[in-house]
Amino acid sequence: MFDDLPPDLDRLHTLRVWHTIWLQRIDAKIATLTRRQTEEERGRRSRPAPPEWIVELGIGERRPPLQVHAGDCHMAGKRHRPVDRDEARRLLATGLTACGHCRPDSLLGITDLSTARGLRTAVARRTLCRPVAACRRNTERRSPSPTGPSPAASAAR
Repeated sequence: MFDDLPPDLDRLHTLRVWHTIWLQRIDAKIATLTRRQTEEERGRRSRPAPPEWIVELGIGERRPPLQVHAGDCHMAGKRHRPVDRDEARRLLATGLTACGHCRPDSLLGITDLSTARGLRTAVARRTLCRPVAACRRNTERRSPSPTGPSPAASAAR
């Protein structure tokens, strides 16, 4: 047997108390870790599911919507709110941009928005631009020709 214990009774009682204290500390730590694991598991089970779609919001009092994201997109900013599928489709259809990372427009089955947006932008630019003749006149005045001023420009002076 193990005979490395002290021979006197006082030291044996001291060792017993010391080991009892250590066993109590170890048991307390085991109980704490078991309780913590149980709470974490309960938290994981009762955690609400992430939303299917979210809208990233801007800064300010009214916080206008900026982009539509899938609910698990890590590119969404801190300011966002959950939306349902119908509202996400409606927001995309009204011209709100889709996240380029998670591509909610593709996930929602909306594929023709990019071309429609491009056409709307081109039409808006055309209506905002001055008539073509005025644009040409301005470029002729600004850019000197390599052969010198045109006869029309000289006659106009």
